[in-house]
Amino acid sequence: MGRGGGHVLAADELAGLALPVGDDGVVIGVDVRGRPAVLGIHHPVPYEIVLIGGLWTAQVLALRAVGTGTRVAVETGRPRLWTRLAQAADGGMELMTLHEVGKVPPLGATLGNPVLVVRDCGIRPPRGRVVSAPWQPVLTLLPYLSPVAPRLAEHAALVGVQRVSPQEAGRIGPLMGLPAQQTEALSTLAEDATVWCTRRARQLVRLVPTDGEAGLLGHASRLDASS
Repeated sequence: MGRGGGHVLAADELAGLALPVGDDGVVIGVDVRGRPAVLGIHHPVPYEIVLIGGLWTAQVLALRAVGTGTRVAVETGRPRLWTRLAQAADGGMELMTLHEVGKVPPLGATLGNPVLVVRDCGIRPPRGRVVSAPWQPVLTLLPYLSPVAPRLAEHAALVGVQRVSPQEAGRIGPLMGLPAQQTEALSTLAEDATVWCTRRARQLVRLVPTDGEAGLLGHASRLDASS
């Protein structure tokens, strides 16, 4: 699917792709039929998202969340890789703020002032002071299937998986209830592809950057730049 000889789902697999989304939210890409996939991330209950994937995808999602009027708080041990994005997103209004690991202050999220917390804290993110809450979802970025990934995925409402090794795919598939063919496909995904999974459904999405996003962040990359 997409550039670089990435995997293409067969037609008989499409029935398994049904990510429940709303009409408003963050556009997380296009589905296999070219239709926009929109993820409603703000809920009146705590909402956890885990992304086993690359920094590029997490940053595009964060930037698009700001575009919907959502404040974004990034908890990161590599602020250098987020500074330019935060400066571009802010517009002098502190719409995207950066915080050291373990030092995110109370954010005061409300229905009219929602906040997305992005945790970019390495392969073993510590338990944060700020957790998911009503109108305050948390997206935890894991660069690969770390030892804590199964626990985080088990408690998450939504899990995104980008290209992983065949060994990792073999562990993620059963964890997310993926059929064998879709499990094998996880190691062949294109740079811009993510399989988003809930307990009962999954959807393959291609995240195509706008010209502005590509100018700021470059083109899709599964591998992170050096921190």
